[in-house]
Amino acid sequence: MTREQQPARAAFDFAGSRVLVTGGTSGIGRGIAEAFLGCGATVIVCGRREPAQPSAAGECRAEFRSCDVRQAPQCRALVDGIHRDHGGLDVLVNNAGGGPEADSATCSPSLIEKVIQLNLTSAFLMSQVAHAVMKDQPAGGSIINISSVSAVRASPRSAAYGAAKAGLLNLTESLAMEWGPDRIRVNALIVGLVATENALAHYGGAAGTGRIGRMLPLQRMGTPGDVAQACLFLASPSAAYISGARLAVHGGGEKPVFLDLAQLARASGGPDAPPAE
Repeated sequence: MTREQQPARAAFDFAGSRVLVTGGTSGIGRGIAEAFLGCGATVIVCGRREPAQPSAAGECRAEFRSCDVRQAPQCRALVDGIHRDHGGLDVLVNNAGGGPEADSATCSPSLIEKVIQLNLTSAFLMSQVAHAVMKDQPAGGSIINISSVSAVRASPRSAAYGAAKAGLLNLTESLAMEWGPDRIRVNALIVGLVATENALAHYGGAAGTGRIGRMLPLQRMGTPGDVAQACLFLASPSAAYISGARLAVHGGGEKPVFLDLAQLARASGGPDAPPAE
């Protein structure tokens, strides 16, 4: 087990805190849920289908509740149920998202609508219902939106996804300004390439993700734990005066392709030399 793969020690204390992670049953969301569990929080995860194995940390288990976060009535019922059963909600992580690759010239209006609903509208709906609870709590609350590097660079073949994630960054700043007087902090993570189960399948397994990782400044792809640690910080008292922020969790960013092309050209003797295979 490498240092990056080792579970992080609990550096924050969330005992008594109530945390909701949307899409918290797999991938990045599962990593976030398990990190909060490891710090003593009561964690609720939601999704459309209950996972075979619950998110867990030691003996602690996340509570699963079914919810389609694109549907306002279901969002309201979810948060009302958490408020009723646990007495409030301290942290909301809007993690649910994703979308298939599609040709921008021919993808269907239905696909565009669904991708934007999942990656942008759902976070707005969940934040609204969380606000209704958090504004009446003495300590307010913390909302963390999981955005993507696709929000801040071109996103070919996933234009709707990139546009939705860019909108999520603006939503973060707008809500932070509007809800600051209610003691609700709203922040966003700009997440880069993360080695989840889906990424392993998409990039051809460990060999593919390894090659991609070596192209990044820190020489590896991120892990769900890397994203989770950033969430713990933003939700903690250590970030008490941080709101409306965009925290990049991308290992230094993606290296521009032209740098490698220029290096290949110099190595082969001239700018017109073909790149090496």
